[in-house]
Amino acid sequence: MQYRNMNNPDHLSALGFGCMRFAKKGNGFDHDEIEREITCAIDNGVNYFDTAYLYPGSEEELGRVLEKTGLRDRINIASKMPHYFMKTADDAEKRFNEQLSRLRTDHIDYYLMHMLPDVKTWEALCQRGIDKWLEDKKAKGQIRKVGFSFHGSSDMFIKLLNAYDWEFAQIQYNYMDENSQAGVRGLKAAAQKGIPVIIMEPLRGGRLVNALPEKAQEMITVSTGWTAAEFALKWLWNQPEVTTVLSGMNSMEMVKENIRIASDTEENSLTGNEMSTYEKVVQEIEKKIKVKCTGCAYCMPCPAGVDIPGCFKIYNSSYTDSYFNAWREYFMCTAMKNERSMASLCKKCGKCEAHCPQGIPIREELTKVKRRFESPVFKAAARLVPGRLK
Repeated sequence: MQYRNMNNPDHLSALGFGCMRFAKKGNGFDHDEIEREITCAIDNGVNYFDTAYLYPGSEEELGRVLEKTGLRDRINIASKMPHYFMKTADDAEKRFNEQLSRLRTDHIDYYLMHMLPDVKTWEALCQRGIDKWLEDKKAKGQIRKVGFSFHGSSDMFIKLLNAYDWEFAQIQYNYMDENSQAGVRGLKAAAQKGIPVIIMEPLRGGRLVNALPEKAQEMITVSTGWTAAEFALKWLWNQPEVTTVLSGMNSMEMVKENIRIASDTEENSLTGNEMSTYEKVVQEIEKKIKVKCTGCAYCMPCPAGVDIPGCFKIYNSSYTDSYFNAWREYFMCTAMKNERSMASLCKKCGKCEAHCPQGIPIREELTKVKRRFESPVFKAAARLVPGRLK
């Protein structure tokens, strides 16, 4: 196993075990299989295990296995605070103690604010005493390091990086998201500050394996001889700024394959021909794209608050990938923010179109985004977002 950020005393493994998709058996977890997979991963050097309060049964299952096998002290547990439920520090204390009980441990090594959307949300949390609560937990040794997970723009990610003395961050990043979400700009900004970056969705929820256009899959096979998963993971581990790549492993075959790839892939090892293949695969996937938005953000800021590039990026992914996953991302990135940014906020003023170098009829396309995502279900769910900070 390779390890990144050697100035970090934890020496985090390049491969992290994502615990959201544990192996299932019938209607529940396959306990024996999960135990075998976790033990195999740890024995082969994986030392970062990622779970969350909101992953059904995940914390309990991880805690059960670690207690039974006695492997707790060989790994770093990462879990997440559902900050949108936290109206007071007492709320945080209650749920944190519940997490410790589930995980059968007296501390969490890497603790994240789950899906922190913007600086204003963080500032509102601080006004409620969450920052002081976190420092108290660190002083007591119950939390070792504090970070946040993020879905949103690179600009907001960079602002969040500078809003607190974060010790790590988690972003969605893959060869299709190089210039969207936090993107390569956010990755490099974090690296410049010495902040380890944990990568989630390296395969876009499996869609860079299971939903590739046939021609894209053929390009990967002919040009590299790698599987689609290996192709995606190598792109990430090629970058020295990437600390740990999470994989939601739920079979022994997947565990062993990912360990092999993580162990074999060096930083800056991809050849020019291999990098060219990534460009061609991206181009093939992008043929399904509906709005030719490059994400340049010349249309921003929108006077009405619409995240125009973000809306178009997710709208496109609903056609190139999975509609459900795109709907979920749209909800997280627009309705769950402190200042909402969905397409329906558009006032059709036209200022954006005057600055768009691609000549996109933005107002017309935002209407399509609204129709695709903002159903009565979306509106009802948006009204029910718990603990939305004002």
